[in-house]
Amino acid sequence: MTHTEYGKPVRQRPEPDWEAVQASPDFAELRRRLRVFVFPMTAFFIVWYLLYVLVAAYASDFMAISLVGNINVGLVFGLLQFVSTFVITGLYVRYAGGRLDPIADKIRHEIEGEDK
Repeated sequence: MTHTEYGKPVRQRPEPDWEAVQASPDFAELRRRLRVFVFPMTAFFIVWYLLYVLVAAYASDFMAISLVGNINVGLVFGLLQFVSTFVITGLYVRYAGGRLDPIADKIRHEIEGEDK
C-alpha cells in the first residue's frame, strides 16, 4: 500500500495482463460484434456518399430537377447525407448499448477486479 498526500492508504492494483485480456474469448467476441456493425455500415455510407458525388458530377440535369420552389433533387439528396449520418449514429448507439456495452463492462469488471 502507498499513501496519498492526505495520509490515507491507497490500495494499488497490479497492472492487468493486457495480452491475456486481448486473447480472451470475451474480447474476441467484442471485436467480432463491433466489426459486424462497423464494416457493413461504413461500406454502406461510403457507397451512399459516392453515389451522391457521382450523380452530382455526371447527372447534373437530374440533380437540377425542381421539386418544390427552389428545392431541387440535389438539395434533397445533399440533406439526406446529413440525415443518414444521424440515423447511422442512432443505430450505432442502440447497437452498442445492447450488444457491445455488456461485454465491454464484463471485461472492465474482470480487469478491475470488481464484482457485478
